[in-house]
Amino acid sequence: MRYAVLGTGMVGRTVADRLASLGHEVVVGTRNPEATAARTDYAEWQAAHPGIGLAGFAEAARHGETLVNATAGRASIEALTEADAAHLDGKVLIDIANPLDFSHGFPPLLDPVNDDSLGELIQRTFPGLRVVKTLNTMQCRVMVEPGRVAGEHSVFLSGEDATAKKAVRELLYSFGWPEASVLDLGGIETARGTEMLLPVWLRLMGTLGHTDFNFHIQGA
Repeated sequence: MRYAVLGTGMVGRTVADRLASLGHEVVVGTRNPEATAARTDYAEWQAAHPGIGLAGFAEAARHGETLVNATAGRASIEALTEADAAHLDGKVLIDIANPLDFSHGFPPLLDPVNDDSLGELIQRTFPGLRVVKTLNTMQCRVMVEPGRVAGEHSVFLSGEDATAKKAVRELLYSFGWPEASVLDLGGIETARGTEMLLPVWLRLMGTLGHTDFNFHIQGA
């Protein structure tokens, strides 16, 4: 499978690395490839991952059969606009981003929130995409290596397209998520709930002093 991971931060790089380790063809998308390649953190990572490509958003989206949104909040809309709807229509977008607003400092606020979500905003803005919200309720290393957290814990799915959600489920299984841990919450509007878990997650990180934790939904 060919994947385009949009976003060059720690989250995007972690997911790209895991996808490549599973044998997928991966390219990382960025606004300015030359500027990204010149960054010390990215240059060092790229040297250790020579098989992963780097391209502008449009070229990356054209390349990818499946897209992963690992950009920052509302910047997701700008990134996908640069990617061009012609390269998006019909493709699955795995949205792992949260709508973080740091304009008032830390901890960040969420924008949108309550009556909307980033997942819904992306789906409305790019109706040709098949958006699946998942993995946004945990730290990126736990996303791709769930065994970092002992015991049972949960990952959520939100989206309108059943075929797209099935494909994302299969990818989660390949990351090591047990079938029983993957909880389908329903349509893309349910992304509001998972995005609003982030303030709780941030408080837990401060209390625990580390990021190797996750939410576990215990049923009857």
